[in-house]
Amino acid sequence: MAKDKRPKSKPATLPLAATTPPSWPVFKPALPVVDLELETLVSEKVVVLRSFFPQKLCRDYVAFLRTLPLLTTPGKPKRGDAVRVNDRFQIQDHRFADRLWSETGLKDALLQYPDATELWGGEIIGLNPNIRVYRYSPGQFFDAHYDDANSVTVTTSSGEQIPAKTTWTLLLYLTSAAEGCMGGETIFYPHDRQSPKEAIPVSLETGMLLLHKHGDDCMLHEGSEVTAGEKWVLRTDLCVRK
Repeated sequence: MAKDKRPKSKPATLPLAATTPPSWPVFKPALPVVDLELETLVSEKVVVLRSFFPQKLCRDYVAFLRTLPLLTTPGKPKRGDAVRVNDRFQIQDHRFADRLWSETGLKDALLQYPDATELWGGEIIGLNPNIRVYRYSPGQFFDAHYDDANSVTVTTSSGEQIPAKTTWTLLLYLTSAAEGCMGGETIFYPHDRQSPKEAIPVSLETGMLLLHKHGDDCMLHEGSEVTAGEKWVLRTDLCVRK
């Protein structure tokens, strides 16, 4: 399949984009609440951190996210973009990105992984300040696509600005069947074709962080249709020094 014809996940062009970062809820109780251990689902491609957020914090975040000005992604995508039907909020917020990286145990969990530099694609320096919130209601979905790598600037807690590139997608699930959300699994296809026999579904778990490699080594994947309840997701990306 030609690279330039692959269905891509690209930042949606939304009107009235937010420019002022919101007052995100504090991490209470203090994180991490459990020892974070990476669980490999697909070797060098897909890993998860279970119980990254406790359920109460997920509930607090969902209640807060409901107050944000969510905008519906256009149902008819541009040529080459995957069909995506959801409601979303997007903001550049380097302070919140740094909080997620340094105040949750995520930094230690990823850096202690054997051969971390090789696995993550370079020297990890933090998370993409482009923070995205997704809400999928019944009937909404994200068709099969590949996530692109992007060039970004990471601002550290000391104010240093570092040129970086994204290497892995991070999805934090805030709801699951426990909150009445049915469907919405993230499904990976290891051989770049939508074959049910080869599908690797990842069910939603409240508070679970899913990381999957993107860019040229990204696996074809989709967000299946939500059939009941609401799927809430926080999205950012792992960044390495450029």
